[in-house]
Amino acid sequence: QVQLVESGGGLVQPGGSLRLSCAASGIIFRFNAMGWYRQAPGTQRELVASITTGGSTNYADSVKGRFTVSRDNAKNTVYLQMNGLKAEDTAIYYCNSVPFYPPWGQGTQVTVSS
Repeated sequence: QVQLVESGGGLVQPGGSLRLSCAASGIIFRFNAMGWYRQAPGTQRELVASITTGGSTNYADSVKGRFTVSRDNAKNTVYLQMNGLKAEDTAIYYCNSVPFYPPWGQGTQVTVSS
């Protein structure tokens, strides 16, 4: 059974940083590209960062240069380092494979506000 557990969110001031973690179980983690998705109220869930099995990364234009995705295959964990946070980064952040498959985890709330 697939389980994805996100953590590391919180309230941060504009310009601040957070590091999100996602522990995956029940999937052959090292064989899957993984991604971080986010969903703000009233919007569709969007993919903001992805990392292939070989470590190649890709980012949405809105986060390029500020976010860094990484993975530790030994720990079945994917990370998202977020720097220079902006109010528009406020959302619930989820991880999943790329392309994604159900189920989703509970996500972790990131709120950027002064």
